Amino acid sequence: MKSKLVTLSILTLLLTACANNEAPVDDKSEEESTIEEKQTNDAAPEVAENIEFPEAELQKKDEGEPVLQLQEALTQIGYTIPTDGIYSDILSWAITDFQLQTEELDVTGIYDEETRIALKKVLEEGITIEAGVGLPPLAEPVFTDSGSEVTGNPYDLLAVVNKNQALPDHYEPHDLVVPDVAFPFEEDLPKKQLRAPAAEALEELFAAAEEAGHQLYAQSGYRSYDRQVALFDSYSQEHGEEEANVFSARPGESEHQTGLSMDITSEAVNYQLTTDFGNTPEGKWVAEHAHEFGFIIRYPEGKEEITQYQYEPWHLRYVGVRAATEIWENDLTLEEYFTEN
Repeated sequence: MKSKLVTLSILTLLLTACANNEAPVDDKSEEESTIEEKQTNDAAPEVAENIEFPEAELQKKDEGEPVLQLQEALTQIGYTIPTDGIYSDILSWAITDFQLQTEELDVTGIYDEETRIALKKVLEEGITIEAGVGLPPLAEPVFTDSGSEVTGNPYDLLAVVNKNQALPDHYEPHDLVVPDVAFPFEEDLPKKQLRAPAAEALEELFAAAEEAGHQLYAQSGYRSYDRQVALFDSYSQEHGEEEANVFSARPGESEHQTGLSMDITSEAVNYQLTTDFGNTPEGKWVAEHAHEFGFIIRYPEGKEEITQYQYEPWHLRYVGVRAATEIWENDLTLEEYFTEN
């Protein structure tokens, strides 16, 4: 099945239309209104009890009854979204917005067990959630100077960031941490950081590699928009902008800004970021096992026409175990994952 992508601008129209509906004039007495309000409040727990909360983890590309149940639960707390059983960009936005307004949840756009518990609590206890407060939807499409469309949900764990789809220039992940792994340098630099879910997964990946006899090193993770501006300008001055864009991203188009990517290396290649890493024992082990921890080789060999970047065996992107496994088993890129059946 093909994933059904829907722009967040459509969602904005839905929210606006809902907000513009004027309430009818109420001529009832204060006593009658109080009685009706009490009856409504008394019925609220009943509504929550009748809502089914999917047990399975759900994410973009999913379809069916569990997705429909999730959509119906979200409409109960105020989200004006389609109830079509398709986990689209709109549903990912709603989950992200809900996660941003709920303490102690990873903000991923993926419906997981922790989100299920929080959503059920909100419905049962009548907690107020205002759609769009956490992540305001884009009023209309926004494009960069180079023509890339700016994503309306940079928190999305499955966001595609490439030469056609960019991150907002102001976006900085709120959950950046330094993973407890080896680095070939001691300085406390921002590039040591990853978003919390990716950092935890990287620790598990490095530990498994070490157990298998391979010592990995993390070389470069999070990179801000401003830092990418400086890097790309430097590369462009040295190589020309077109050539620079083969191995470096324009500002906003770099996966490093997501906080979900880490460049890794090993002593065998003198801690450099080079294609030779793919031929080392460490590089070969990572290529075979990274998906088990939720990572993909983002720019694989032979897929340059699709990714529009050179082969980079060192560049890992965290997408979660489920998506990473499907991508690895079917020899896909992230782009193909969202376009293939």
